[in-house]
Parts: sequence; structure tokens; C-alpha cells
Amino acid sequence: MYQWFKLSSIFVLTLLFISCSTKHSEIIIGKFNDDKITMGEFEKAYAKNVGSYERAAKDSISNYKNFIDLYMNFRMKLKDAYERGYDKDKALLDELKDYKKKVGSTYIQEKYLVEPNLKELYERRKTEVRASHLMIRPEQSGGDEAARQFAQGLLDSIKQGLKTFEELVAVHSQDQFSKNKGGDIFYFTAGQLPYEFEDACYKTPKDSIYPEVVRTKFGYHIIKVTDVKPRIPRIHAAHILISFANQDGQVDSAAARMKLDTVLAKLKAGEDFAELAKQYSDDTGTKDKGGDLGFFERRMMVQPFDEAAFKLQPGQISDVVETQFGYHIIKLLERGELPSFEQDKENLKNILKRLRYQDIYNDYVNNLKKEFNFTVNESVFDKIIEYSDSVLIGTDYPNLDKVENEVVYSYANVKQTFAPFYDRMKRDTEFTGKKFDKNLLSKAVTKYSNDELIEFKALGLDTIDTQFAELMEDYKNGIFIFKLQEEEVWNKVQIDSIKLLEFYEKTKENYKWPDRVAFTEIWVRNDSLAKHYYALLKEGKADFDSLAKNTERFGMKEKGGKYELTPVNNSELSRKAADLKNVGDFTEVFPQAGGYCILRLDAKDSARLKTFEEARAEVTGAFQEAESKRLENEYISSLKRKYNPVIFYDELPKAFKAQS
Repeated sequence: MYQWFKLSSIFVLTLLFISCSTKHSEIIIGKFNDDKITMGEFEKAYAKNVGSYERAAKDSISNYKNFIDLYMNFRMKLKDAYERGYDKDKALLDELKDYKKKVGSTYIQEKYLVEPNLKELYERRKTEVRASHLMIRPEQSGGDEAARQFAQGLLDSIKQGLKTFEELVAVHSQDQFSKNKGGDIFYFTAGQLPYEFEDACYKTPKDSIYPEVVRTKFGYHIIKVTDVKPRIPRIHAAHILISFANQDGQVDSAAARMKLDTVLAKLKAGEDFAELAKQYSDDTGTKDKGGDLGFFERRMMVQPFDEAAFKLQPGQISDVVETQFGYHIIKLLERGELPSFEQDKENLKNILKRLRYQDIYNDYVNNLKKEFNFTVNESVFDKIIEYSDSVLIGTDYPNLDKVENEVVYSYANVKQTFAPFYDRMKRDTEFTGKKFDKNLLSKAVTKYSNDELIEFKALGLDTIDTQFAELMEDYKNGIFIFKLQEEEVWNKVQIDSIKLLEFYEKTKENYKWPDRVAFTEIWVRNDSLAKHYYALLKEGKADFDSLAKNTERFGMKEKGGKYELTPVNNSELSRKAADLKNVGDFTEVFPQAGGYCILRLDAKDSARLKTFEEARAEVTGAFQEAESKRLENEYISSLKRKYNPVIFYDELPKAFKAQS
């Protein structure tokens, strides 16, 4: 009984200890007055600073210490900002609101429109589909509705078993490219064909017909999926082409066949494929590379070649493949691997933007119009047109007082009146120079309201999206800190000549000239001309400055070939000039930068301290930096006196070692 009581007591005490122990994220790392910095806050800030939690977890305790010192300063500054009422400052709040609209619009488009569809596209591109279709074109069938009804009737007859898909394709399909092949359009993967068509195919099992008529920009389609398999993203192949055409450009299939048989016999005898390609291939673009075609994807080659090449295993050589170009023998060198999502992300974005983005964007905006009760006041269009007196958009509107307050469109609690609406149109090159009409006004409403609706959605996004809320919090903190730095540091830096001169006297060892040289150059492209100039100079028959006006170096003719004082080690030219002993001496002709050069020494200036005037710009920059650091330190010291910060460095070894 005693043992049982003892064990029970230990168990209860253990539970009590566990329940009372501080949760890892709530460990106090530091405090200032009544505010605390928790382990969770520290870890989140540190991980963001170095790029990831994984990298942060591998970092050193000394780096943690350096960061917590800076982070404490940051947190005290923020507290000071709120005590100064920055969170109620209209100018700062307006800046934050504007940033939220602009950044939020981009954020919405990336996170809610692009990212989800990228992942679907990536997953689908792991598979390739082969499909056939029967297409009805509206322009050949009495219009859109007639084409739709006709296609639907054909699909219904297939469903009822009255006709087969292939029978109807042969008679009715208006895609002449695929009609004679049973409607076959070969293999494809997501991102290669219109989305509506692909979407139907990826939802259809092999050897099945999609149950609905599909509309694309080309017409109405009845779709049958004939194969579905894992995608080979790309292959690396080589080929030997035996052209049907002879050297005279005449088709000679018999000669081509004889040449092909010779190549086949040599391959069977074990001769090297690449060497045979160099010897026999008629593809002048690849024969010197052993027939190497590099990597290519599906549908980049003609179909017979594509189909044969993608069936091969690495190292395997195909049977004879006939295309319109001649006979091919293909060797597969290697197969490419599927890229990871991150590796393929930019490519996926390009595909999405090219094929689908506008439709995705329009769908999203249409949903926003419903959410915010968007309405267009089309009755106002008539007034705008009536009072415009047929002036062209871009000029002053003649009767603005009669329509300036008319509401053109509205959503939520926003009403867009004509005056600001027309201000946008006046600056928009899409509309300037045109007369008002309903179609143009409707187009402008769509263009401007779409952007506004997304920006309006962004204003409330921080209430439903944690990641965006954190982004806005970071920006708000940033503008608060910036304003503090303005008030406490930058605006207090006062520069005058006396202070600068005093600073220069204390720090002048920091401002030095190296050995420098000034020189004049004659540079010409022709060596005989350079030698002629040199002879004239040696004989005293020409003046160096006069000849230097003929220098041919780009940008130096107008300067008379003169280089002002420049560090000796700055270039080959300055080093050559420095080798001359006396001012006025000149070099022999030497080759330089594709031409020929003669240099004359104009001046030498030995290494020395810069005068105050020479160093003024550097002194000013250094003084500003030093003053900024001094004022920053003074400000931090005042915050420490005000908030009495304490940092618990002994807790830092626990960072990024969360207890389970």
C-alpha cells in the first residue's frame, strides 16, 4: 500500500510539473517595462531575418545574442512610436492604406489566382494524354448556337449507340488536319492546348468520351481520350537523315533506299552511330555533331519522328522512320527527369499567363462584383455622350458641370463619379483621341473597376489572411521606424563648414590620393598611321596636341585625347604614362585595345593627403554617417533609460529546440 501511495505521489507531482512548465514559445527572452519578448517572437523574427527556420536552427548562440540586442532596440522603438501616436497619424495611415491596396492587389493575384492553378498545372504535366476530337466550327455551321446544337446532336447519337465516334468524325469533323486520322491529335500535356479542351481530357478516363460538348476559341468539340500515361518531359536524341532528294534537288527514293541500306548494314556491323551520322546524314544542321538534336519535348518534332523517338529506351536505336523529310534512324541518348515544382515554377507561370490567366482573372473579378454588389449606371452613358459635343477624349469636357457628379459605377460603399473617371480616361492612351460612345465607356468601366475591386478586396485581406496580415504589420512597423529615424536622427544631423573642417582635421588620414598621372593619348586603328605620327613627333615636325585631336578612340576625340589626373594603377595606359620620366616625354608606338597608341606625360602627382576642398564630398558623407551613429546611440540610450530593458541571455541556448 505504501509503495502504491509513493508511486501515485510521484505520478501526480510529475503531472503537476509538466502542466506548470512554461510552453517553449512562451519562454521570456527579454522584457522592457510591462512588455515581454517571448521565445516564439524571437524565433519567428530571427528565422525571417536569416531566411528559414532550418537555417536559424543551425546558427550560433553568439549570433542569437547579437540579434536579440538589435531586436530589443527594435521593439523599444515600436513602443515609442505608438506612444507618440503614430498609429493615429493620418499621413502614415494613408501611406499604409495605399501600400495595402497596391501590394494587396499583387498578393491576391499571386496567391489566389496564380499559385493554386500552378499546382494543378504541375500535377497534370506529370501525365500525357492522347485524344481525338470531332470539331464543329461556328463560321461553317450557321453561327455559334447552331454549331453548338449540331455538335450536341452528334454527341447524343454516340451516347444512344446510333453511331460510333469514328464514323461521325469521318463525315462531320471540320478539323481537316485530324479528320482523316479518326480525329487523332496525338499526345499532349497540360499547357499545350486550350485549357477548356485539356481540362475535359484530364477528367476523362482512357477509351472514354467526355460527356459534354466542349467550347474553345476554335469551335465546339466532342472529345475521346485514347491513351493516358506518365509523361516523359523531354528526350535527348540523335538521328541520321537520308533525304528523298538527291544533290540536284530531285526526288530519288531508290537512291535514298540504297544509301539507307548501307547505313543499316554498318550499324548492324557495330559501327559508331555518331560517326555514321557525320558520314551519311543529310541533315546539315546536325551531321557535324554526330546527328545530335539536343533535348526536345513532345510535339516539337513531326508526329512519326516524335512517336518513334519517345518509345525508345536510352541507348536504343529505332527502326526506319519515314517522314516528309526522308528516312530517319533515331538513337535515344537520354531521357530528361521531371523537374520539381520549384524548378518548374517560372515556366509554369509563363504557361499559365499565356493560356489561362486572363480567364482566371475575369472569373475572380466577376465573383468580386457579386460580393460587393457592383453596378454600372448605363443610363448615365447617354448623358455623357449627349453633353460631350463630340469632342475627342483627352481634351477638356465641355459641359462638365452637368455630369461631373453623376455616378458611373458603384460597389460596396464606393461611388465612382464622372469627373475622376474622365480624369483617368484623359490620361489613358487606349481612349485618348476617340469620341465618346457606349462601347468605349463600358470598356473603360471594366478596365478601371477591375483594378479597383481587387484593391478594395485587398483593404480587408489582413482580416482573413494571416500571411498578408504579417506582411502589412511588417510594413507598418517599417514606416513607423522610418519616421522615428527621421525625427531622432536624420533631421537632427546639422552640417556646416566649421563642423566639417573640424571633422576633417580629426580624420584627414582617411582621405588620401595615390600616385596619379595625367597624360594625352593618340590612338589610331592603323599601325602605319601611328608610326607616321611617331616619326613626325620625333622629328619635331608636328605638335602632339594637334595630332591628338585626330585620336580615334570612342569618346576621346572631343577631349583632345586628354586624361586628367588618374591613379597610376588604374589602367595599362596610366601605368605606361607613369613609366615616362619627364613631363612632355612620349612613348613609342604600342598595340592597345585593337589599335595603336602613343602617350605623352602631362603631369605627375605623388601620393599625398587630400586637401579639405578635395576631400569635401567624402568628409561630408563620413560626417553624416558618424553623426547618425552618435544620434542613434543617444536615442537608444534614452529608450533604455525610459524602458529599463532586460535580456535573459541564458535562455538563448533553448532557441529552435522546441519541446515536444
